[in-house]
Amino acid sequence: MDNTLSVPAPKRRSSLGKLSPSFRVGGVIVLLVVLAALASLARPLQDPNRANFGKQFAPPSAEFWLGTDQLGRDLASRLLAGAHNALYVGLIAVGIGLVLGSLLGILAGYLGGWLDQIVMLGLEALYALPALLLALLLAAVFGPGAFSSMVAIGVAAVPAFARLARAGVLAVKAQPYVEAAQALGATSSRIMFRHVLPNILGPLIVQASLAFAGAILAEAALSYLGLGTQPPTASWGRMLREAQSYLAAGLSPYPSIWPGLAIALTVLGFNLMGDGLRDRLDPRAKT
Repeated sequence: MDNTLSVPAPKRRSSLGKLSPSFRVGGVIVLLVVLAALASLARPLQDPNRANFGKQFAPPSAEFWLGTDQLGRDLASRLLAGAHNALYVGLIAVGIGLVLGSLLGILAGYLGGWLDQIVMLGLEALYALPALLLALLLAAVFGPGAFSSMVAIGVAAVPAFARLARAGVLAVKAQPYVEAAQALGATSSRIMFRHVLPNILGPLIVQASLAFAGAILAEAALSYLGLGTQPPTASWGRMLREAQSYLAAGLSPYPSIWPGLAIALTVLGFNLMGDGLRDRLDPRAKT
């Protein structure tokens, strides 16, 4: 008779269980924003730019779920269209910062020497040019609009990505597997993008999620100042600007409440996702 005690196999935790609560909460918020943006493209409630004179500042109802603005435009439709615009501008802006910043940081960190010094000087110069000032310069050349705001926000995000990538490369390039690749005669480009880049992606992904929140906030600020998305395209920042004077006059709070909440919740969602990703991808946070 076999008296060997059978030890039950440990239960595997699902990959979802390994995600922090902040990531899951942020992910739900971001998913809702993405679905709202897709809904504005697939089947909008109403034309977000159609004026309904005689129905200005209408309260929420079955016809206008979130009320109307000063021109009688449906706030729900404009809010969904603003979600699409915010995600589009944020995606392009973060993409510019991620690609350019990572490329500069990898080249500077791996090659070093005079190239590293020039890149670092250029990054210091970019730090002195905030997104607002860059948007003013680009608006003077190309005119205000989504293109100017995307480029300005993206270029302003380059230094953060470049510094993060450079620090990661400096820590990775002394590892044995990089030295082994060098000894085997691998080219510098192959080592940088085949061996170094995959090992520094974690911090870059975290930075991208946090930069997305900053990009949405910056786009709203630029649109509020008239430098970003131009009418009649719906933008949360532009909606706040148009509603400001009417809110002060006590006409209706709805045109300012909904875009303000949308900006706050979206930025909160991406920040929570970034915090959750940092806890998941940072080895020092693992127990």
